[in-house]
Amino acid sequence: MLDLIALAAAVQQRWSARPSAKAQGYIGQFFETSLLKTKISAKVQGNHGVYRVSLALRGSELEARCSCYIGADGYCHHAEALAHSFLSQPEMFREQKEVKAEKIRTLDDLEAYLQGITLDELLKQLKAKGISQKALAKSIGMSTQHLAAVKSSELKNRYFHELGATKLACLWVLEHLTKA
Repeated sequence: MLDLIALAAAVQQRWSARPSAKAQGYIGQFFETSLLKTKISAKVQGNHGVYRVSLALRGSELEARCSCYIGADGYCHHAEALAHSFLSQPEMFREQKEVKAEKIRTLDDLEAYLQGITLDELLKQLKAKGISQKALAKSIGMSTQHLAAVKSSELKNRYFHELGATKLACLWVLEHLTKA
């Protein structure tokens, strides 16, 4: 509950003014909405397809991301509309359960886990266990450049088709090859 209050306060502080004319058309139009701790995410139909939009509280900083052509660094009108949708209708965001890796027992658990963790976070866990990004890429038949592109794209709400499989490979390596 405290996470939700902190997120709402940060969103309110950033977008306290009335929504812009561009944002107004998108307010309440989001689908596949979710809330995980201090991150909300959703999809919205934009002028050039469906965009993935997210707002996340990282420490005291509010981070906005959108997959539209101007939203990679956040704060586009889709992110603004998501903020106003969240403030006016927080109940429209379905809360995702957080699943720890050691608690994965079903495919639903696996899906929730993979949605709740970024490839960047998994790669940091591997690095802490002595496995480099280069070594992982080689072991799964992927170039290091492509792995870096998959990682950075996810952070901008753009997704390669192989993202889930790559995260799953990281999880497998963490589970099977890094035990002491």
